[in-house]
Amino acid sequence: MRGNKMKEVRMDCPSGHGKMVLKKAKKRMTFRGVKIIVPVEQYRCTVCGVEAGTVNQTARIQKAIADSYRKAVSLLTGDEIVEKRKRLSLTQEGLAKRMNVGIASIKRWERGTIQSKSMDHALRIALGGQSAGDSCTGNRTFSIPRIKLVLKEFESALGKHILKKNDKMLFAAKYLWYADMVAHRETGESLTGSTYAALPYGPQLNNYKDLIEDIIRADESEAEPLSPEEKRIITRIALRFPEERMAYEAAHKEKIWKRQPNGAIVPYTDSTELTGV
Repeated sequence: MRGNKMKEVRMDCPSGHGKMVLKKAKKRMTFRGVKIIVPVEQYRCTVCGVEAGTVNQTARIQKAIADSYRKAVSLLTGDEIVEKRKRLSLTQEGLAKRMNVGIASIKRWERGTIQSKSMDHALRIALGGQSAGDSCTGNRTFSIPRIKLVLKEFESALGKHILKKNDKMLFAAKYLWYADMVAHRETGESLTGSTYAALPYGPQLNNYKDLIEDIIRADESEAEPLSPEEKRIITRIALRFPEERMAYEAAHKEKIWKRQPNGAIVPYTDSTELTGV
């Protein structure tokens, strides 16, 4: 296969009308509430009009849908990320390090996974030749095992489970956000290197949908141990918010979240303006 040209294979109509014909078309559809036009290439029966595609065609269409949507909402497409990265002579690993994210995120975004608005902002900074790490990650390398370690420490201090499968981290993320922000304010670096976005339900771990399962599966013993000062910060926050709803409501009152537009990164440089802890 060369470029975007697809090698034609024989595909027969499932209704028995013989060989189907490879056709190119542009389809209008609504994706995530946005109307888009998607270029598709798949097989069509000239008799009954049924359409079908190979595994590779389906993957291409899914990527085309994602990229059409990203263009419509002003996010970088996968091809644009690749082009800008190569223009800077950056490998995927190099871009990941510049953004302080895992290389798996870079690979997913380039293949078609849609990034959040805040991650798109971080991508544009990094692909503009700057480091997006410090204000986004609080001067610490992002670590999923350390997220698990911090949440386990909170569970010990609170005497309850806050890391729950399929709960979207609605409450756990608020404890994590406070811990990272307070640590940055008082020690100069966050606890986990996590990036947070301003979302309708308060500050949230950025890209959390892609991270929840990884966090649950992570081995916290692989993380850098918490220092006595870091443990004291977690304990102080747990004592301040003994109930999950308290952390949730306090986070919603923080002006450093309120003033950010939906989807924007809540920078660590604002940690000095926290009022809840």
